[in-house]
Amino acid sequence: MLLDTPSLYFRAFFGIPESIKAPDGSPVNAVRGLIDMIATLVRKHSPDELVATMDADWRPAFRVAAIPTYKAHRLAQGDAEEVPDALVPQIAVIEEVLDALGIARLESPGYEADDVIGTLTHRAGGAVDIVTGDRDLFQLVDDARPVRVLYTARGIRNLQIVDEAFVTAKYGIPGRSYADFATLRGDPSDGLPGVAGVGEKTAAALITRFGSLEALLRALDAGAADGFPAGSRTKLSAARDYLRLAPAVVEVASDAPLPETDLTLPAKPRDPEALVRLADRWGLDGPLNRLLDTLNSR
Repeated sequence: MLLDTPSLYFRAFFGIPESIKAPDGSPVNAVRGLIDMIATLVRKHSPDELVATMDADWRPAFRVAAIPTYKAHRLAQGDAEEVPDALVPQIAVIEEVLDALGIARLESPGYEADDVIGTLTHRAGGAVDIVTGDRDLFQLVDDARPVRVLYTARGIRNLQIVDEAFVTAKYGIPGRSYADFATLRGDPSDGLPGVAGVGEKTAAALITRFGSLEALLRALDAGAADGFPAGSRTKLSAARDYLRLAPAVVEVASDAPLPETDLTLPAKPRDPEALVRLADRWGLDGPLNRLLDTLNSR
């Protein structure tokens, strides 16, 4: 089980009132929410291995070099991400708690959590469940392995199971084609423009007809006329430079450098004394006891 940890702690922060505070009055809503999310996921899905993936770089240079607008609307000052003031200090607490528990926490310099997930999925020898609220990771679903996304849009207790059939039913495309579809359609939430004038339906029709973005571009370069919805060929030609660069932005990496790490989900905390100190300092007894009970009962 691979956790898109930033996606989850943002969800916890906005879903749980900031009135949930530590003894000193500091907000701990994101910390408590994430701990309870992990307990629920472990209880319901019983993974043997679990990784909390992190953003070492939320806006990697290689993506910005390809598409300068990538996440530009989410910049605060300089290259920093716009994050609520009450969430910023909680991220460090989350990291300390995960480390004291002994839950594997992985990031890779110059890469996003999505890329860590893509790399671990590529390396995995068995079934993988990816927990995220980010549709970009739909590109990793693979029924043959199997790789699924447990999509959190409806909440952690009402996860949507995303497999190839879900992608086909939702978007009208082959189940493994989400990245190519998203490249054409674009994604305003990530500052990805897409092809001007090509919406979701046209993008789906193009990917279904040609099978992949690569095949579509070959047909475009060859001057083929068949298979292009009315008016789309001109729009695609005008966006040829974008279509050459965008896959480097949309596709998650499968080769991010990662240290050798034991991914086994622990039955007991790695550092019980540190965990007690954290529980006392931040008022985390309730959620940590629920998670520890879940880990111990596996």
